[in-house]
Amino acid sequence: MTLVSLAVAAGLIGAGLALRSALEPVGPDEREQVFVVEGGATLSEVADALEGAGLVRRAWAFEGLARFEEAGADLRAGEYALSPHMRPAEILDRLTRGQVRTHPVSIPEGLTAVQVASRVEEAGFGSAPEFLALARDPAFVQELGLEGETLEGYLFPETYRWARGVPTRELIADMVGQYQAVWSTLALRAEQRGLSRRDAVILASIVEKETGAPEERPLIAGVFLNRLARGMRLETDPSVIYGIADFDGNLRRVHLEDETNPYNTYRIPALPPGPIANPGAEALRAVVDPAETKALFFVSKNDGTHHFSKTYAEHARAVDRYQRGRNRRNP
Repeated sequence: MTLVSLAVAAGLIGAGLALRSALEPVGPDEREQVFVVEGGATLSEVADALEGAGLVRRAWAFEGLARFEEAGADLRAGEYALSPHMRPAEILDRLTRGQVRTHPVSIPEGLTAVQVASRVEEAGFGSAPEFLALARDPAFVQELGLEGETLEGYLFPETYRWARGVPTRELIADMVGQYQAVWSTLALRAEQRGLSRRDAVILASIVEKETGAPEERPLIAGVFLNRLARGMRLETDPSVIYGIADFDGNLRRVHLEDETNPYNTYRIPALPPGPIANPGAEALRAVVDPAETKALFFVSKNDGTHHFSKTYAEHARAVDRYQRGRNRRNP
C-alpha cells in the first residue's frame, strides 16, 4: 500500500470516528429544555440552533444525518422538549414526527363563549377576538355540523392538552369534537324523550348555570321540563342576565320586565333562542335523564343547594323562609 493510500485510509478512518463522535449525545444531563422549531426554518438553521442550545455536538453532523435519512424537509414546526442526553437520531425522530410539547388548558363547566375565549388567550393560544369571530361565524358552525348562529353551548368543558402554534380553528374543532363525542352517548335517550339536540343543549346550559350542588342537576332539569310541559315560563335569572349587554351584576325588576330581551324567560313562554353557556357532560345527561319529580319551583337556600316545591304556595313559603330580608333585586 502506497503512502498516499495509507493517508487516504487514515483520513477516512479519522472522518468516520469524528462523525461517530459527533453523533453521540452531548452529555449525561437528562433535564429537558424547550426547543422551538420556527415555521419555515431550514434544516441548516435548525441544526445550528440545536448546536447553539447544546443539544447536539455538531450542526454539520445533525444536518448530514437528516439528509442521509431524507428527512431534511420533514422537520415540523413547534415546541419540543429535548435534552443533551438524547442522541441526534432521537432528536431528529421527534422533530420529524412532530412530537411537540403540549400544555394543559382547563375550561370549566358553565363558561360563556366570551369567557372561554379569554381563557384560551390567557393560556397563550391565539387571541380572544379571533376565537370569538370563529365561534360566531355561522359558516364555521355549519361546517362543524351544528345548529345555530354561534358555537355557544358546544365549546365543551374539559382539560385539553394543546401544542403552541395550533391554529384557532383546530382548537375550536377539538372542543366541539369533545361535545360531539359526549352527545353521541346521549342522543338516543334525548330522542326517546322527544328532545332535539338544540333544545337539549339550551336547557343543559340553563341547568349548568342554575346548579350550585352537582347532585341537584337532575332535579333542576326535572323542574324545568315539568314547567315546559305545562306551558309555564322558565323564569330563570341566568338566562335573563345572558341577554343583558354589559350586565353590572345587579338584576333589577326592569330587567325582568324587558320584553326586548329575547333571553328573558320571565316573558317568553319557552326556551330562549340559544344556549346561555357551555354545559358539561353531567348537565347534558341530567336533561336527557332527569329526576322523576313533581316539583315546579325551586329557591336557593343560600348554601349552594335549593328547596324544591310542588305548588306555588309551598314555594312562596320557601322564598319567605330562605330569602326573607334578602334584597335580591332592586325595583
